Amino acid sequence: MVSAARIRVIVFRLPILILAIVVLATAVAGTFHTPALAQEQQQNRGWSLRDLLFPRRSERIEPPLDIQKAKPKPKRKPRPPSEPAVPIVEKAPDSRVVLVIGDFMASGLAEGLDTAFAVNPAIRIVERANGSSGFVRDDVYNWPEQVKSLIETEKPAAVVVMLGSNDRQQMRVNDVREQPRSENWTKEYERRTEAFGKALASTKVPYLWVGMPAFKAPKMTSDMLAFNDIYHSAAEKNGGEFVDVWDGFVDENGAFVSTGPDINGQAVRLRSDDGINVSKAGKRKLAFYTEKSLAKILGLAAPGSVVTTAAPAGAPVEAPSLPAAPIVVDRTVPMLLNDPALDGGTELLGAAAAPKANPDLPGEKLILEGKAPEASPGRADDFSWPPKAPATAAATDTTTAINR
Repeated sequence: MVSAARIRVIVFRLPILILAIVVLATAVAGTFHTPALAQEQQQNRGWSLRDLLFPRRSERIEPPLDIQKAKPKPKRKPRPPSEPAVPIVEKAPDSRVVLVIGDFMASGLAEGLDTAFAVNPAIRIVERANGSSGFVRDDVYNWPEQVKSLIETEKPAAVVVMLGSNDRQQMRVNDVREQPRSENWTKEYERRTEAFGKALASTKVPYLWVGMPAFKAPKMTSDMLAFNDIYHSAAEKNGGEFVDVWDGFVDENGAFVSTGPDINGQAVRLRSDDGINVSKAGKRKLAFYTEKSLAKILGLAAPGSVVTTAAPAGAPVEAPSLPAAPIVVDRTVPMLLNDPALDGGTELLGAAAAPKANPDLPGEKLILEGKAPEASPGRADDFSWPPKAPATAAATDTTTAINR
């Protein structure tokens, strides 16, 4: 039999249990209603206990419209200006060939030269580079032997060389692996570059030897400086011209830079993230350093000028004609303001026409001898004591005549 105390507890807890059941049933029923039906019921029914626990969407606090509109919009990154498209000009059938050889750096140089001479139908850039080649691994690709056959095949008017970026490795010398830039390594490297220069000179084709730029790794940069000295020497000994591009890829302190001025002076990305490869702007800058010397070999008036007629391939290039004698222009020589020649040397201007000075006049005595005339009695500059008598009319006339 249930005690009276338990009955009271059940009676007191019964409203709470009923309230919880009602709330739960309302929430479950709301989940099965369609959105349109639920919205209609919310609009038609009055306030209920469910509104306390789950407020209607229309009763939720929303920020004012002016605050919503004032929210900052995400900023879009400005797009870099697009580069002007290079016009494509069809090359003439008898166009002169510029042969570019070397490693992967030569491939970038060839791309830059192709852009530089894109509007010239009489100049055609031909690339015959081997990206992994060099002077060290002559067992993979022997440049002194291959360059002759390349020139015989392409019959270029000029050759451009850029080679050596892969040569920071061991080299086999008399069956001994020598470390890079050791004494034996350097002697053998100089011998191989010399052989390459002689092979180029034997073809009788003018050539340019483009040096290496700086790289991101400091040790690699120092090695490239030493290599450039060897290339410069080999080119000059064998009738070539060395093109130094070093200053275009370093800052004012000589340190490597990945961003710098392009050929128009605008700050651009010149190198890739690895600090080795060259960007499109960097390739164009490599070509910029080569254009002037190449234009001289090809007989162009200026880099980028158009040649209307092409000379036979392999024909010797005539030296550019000397400029005409300068025209003599008669101009007045500038003179200093304190030059004595302006006023006749030792004489003052107008001295010849001035009358001769009379040393007896009081004014001339004052100027020449520094003697002032005697003061008239009663005048402000008369300091005689006792004071003199006032001047008579005759004396006044005399004074006036003297001062006149």
